[in-house]
Amino acid sequence: MKIKPKIFDELRSALYSFGDKYLVGEELNRSKLSDSLRNYDESLLKKLFQVDFIKQHFIKEVAGQKLFQIEQLEEAILYNDYWDTSYTKYENRIGLASKGKFLEDSQDVVLDFPFKDGVLTASMTKEDNEEGYDDSFLNEVIEKDEIDRLFDKKIFVNSKRYDENGESTVTEFNKDEDNLIIKGNNLLALHAIKEKYVGSVKLIYIDVPYNTGSDSFKYNDRFNQSSWLTFIKNRVEVAQDFLSDDGVILIQISFHQYPYLRVLLDDVLGKNHHVMDINTLVRHPQRTLTGDKEFNDVIEHTLVYSKNSEFKMPKIAEKKTVDKYKFHVSIKEKPTETRIMGKKEVEIYLPDSFEITKVIPNSENLHRETVRGSIREKNSSGRFYVAYLEKLREEFPPLTLFKVPDMGDDSLGFRYFELPKEGNKNGAYYQGMPQSSEYTYKPYPNFLDFVEDYNSVNEEGGYEYRNGKKPEEYIDNYMKMFTDENDLVMDFFMGSGTTQSVALKTSRRFIGIEQLEDTMENVTIPRLQNVISGDGTGISTKVNWQGGGSFIYIELMPKNMGYLQDIIHSKTLDELKIVYNRMLEGTGTMEPADISFRADLDKIDWLEGFNENKRLLIKLLDKNGLYYNYSEIDDANVRELISDDDYSFNKQFYKGGE
Repeated sequence: MKIKPKIFDELRSALYSFGDKYLVGEELNRSKLSDSLRNYDESLLKKLFQVDFIKQHFIKEVAGQKLFQIEQLEEAILYNDYWDTSYTKYENRIGLASKGKFLEDSQDVVLDFPFKDGVLTASMTKEDNEEGYDDSFLNEVIEKDEIDRLFDKKIFVNSKRYDENGESTVTEFNKDEDNLIIKGNNLLALHAIKEKYVGSVKLIYIDVPYNTGSDSFKYNDRFNQSSWLTFIKNRVEVAQDFLSDDGVILIQISFHQYPYLRVLLDDVLGKNHHVMDINTLVRHPQRTLTGDKEFNDVIEHTLVYSKNSEFKMPKIAEKKTVDKYKFHVSIKEKPTETRIMGKKEVEIYLPDSFEITKVIPNSENLHRETVRGSIREKNSSGRFYVAYLEKLREEFPPLTLFKVPDMGDDSLGFRYFELPKEGNKNGAYYQGMPQSSEYTYKPYPNFLDFVEDYNSVNEEGGYEYRNGKKPEEYIDNYMKMFTDENDLVMDFFMGSGTTQSVALKTSRRFIGIEQLEDTMENVTIPRLQNVISGDGTGISTKVNWQGGGSFIYIELMPKNMGYLQDIIHSKTLDELKIVYNRMLEGTGTMEPADISFRADLDKIDWLEGFNENKRLLIKLLDKNGLYYNYSEIDDANVRELISDDDYSFNKQFYKGGE
């Protein structure tokens, strides 16, 4: 027997005065109530202070001061349940949890910061570990109540257009025509452009950090698991708003986090939005990567989720050919007998009364299909054979022929069936070329073999990008599967720019986001320029790529991010002190840093040494101020840092949404 906790009855009585804000019928809207608690809603708190049960169990008096234990109350609202008076925190839900709360309910945000400015970003070498670095440099969890301006629109700088004529200044933007590349933290960039692109993207493909513990992956590939899951959750939550009604999001992952990612995405995107998982062979099974591996990891997984729960997976369209229509049936004698089967008058021919011959294929001949596997259940001819003919094997000799009227769409008006030959299990039927369509549609398999393309991927694009570069043929496979020409695709872990390169070559529009400066400047942009100039690698020959196209490049305008980079690059305690002074006073091109409201600057003790103070300075920076917000663009101190072209671009980009 399930017993409702007393707190729910008292809460319900107290919340009636708010109408339907916190109640759905007689049930508590736990999510809405939890949000208001986290935001310290004054009217709600006043009401709750009047509830005896809450005063008794959630308000404590310490040194004459009353403390309201909001977190404990929120936990009771979200999770408490009683079964035979036994309290359980997790019995009524299944999901991933961290710090005692389901990740689905978590409002924490994980930001990842480039390490060494992208030279060996977000992972560490043995030497780094010896110098005392740890994962705190690479990502930071920010709790919901610390976030106020983090997700505001950002100012864009260094705006320019790249096309066949090279690089040029730009002051205008057309989202229906222009391709867009953004340099900056992908979570904040997504929030900055969300309002402009909501409901517009047909395909999102992302190749996320795999969280393997590798020390050579260019994003932070060493999150602890809960931080990694929160990191993915933050980005997927905002990304789903970009999808059109018929849009899909594809997330590629290795075996390390695959099962956890599946559970997380079921929570965030909805179990009924899961379409399929595609498994891809990316390495030869015989190839030995390193001798210390316990098994050869050769498969990667792509999880497919749709915006619409009614989404139907597209099918492979194969143009019909006459190649398999190579049989001819000649009837020599009248049928041995006629029987009624399934309300059809079926003619029966013994083996000596007809002849089946192989001939030169043409549209007038027949195709032989064996009745086995799914055909037995999902094909009308297969179902008829199983229901009426298969059981006649004991009555008639092998290879007996049955002529069944009113079947198929091949203009014959009938279909031939035959019993299996001696020793075989499965019968067959003969059909003519269907008249209803010039295409045959088959389901996509959930296993792909792209091992040869992966082996030659470094030759593509003209720029080497190890550990993570995807073959153009592989990405093109997804483009063809889920999009048409002029559809909008997005990749916000763009890396070397394979998704954008394929989009250019196949006439798709694109959005790309990458935060690593070294990658963007030395690989991504040069590669896309190469594509515009007529790059001949990858899928170029297949699609007859001759060059062309364009894209607009912009950067999130750094504020604290600039100081963060300076801290990371510092090599000595003296260099750290110089950065710290700049943080307090600003420079000719940078305002003073935004310091966390919790920071006590008098507590800095330089005697603690280089590593400890490096960590401390990173913590001091207010993460809400990593980049300049668009709301600051007309402030005099900010305006003088922005070129006239960039100012005009921002005004035009956000036009109508200010």
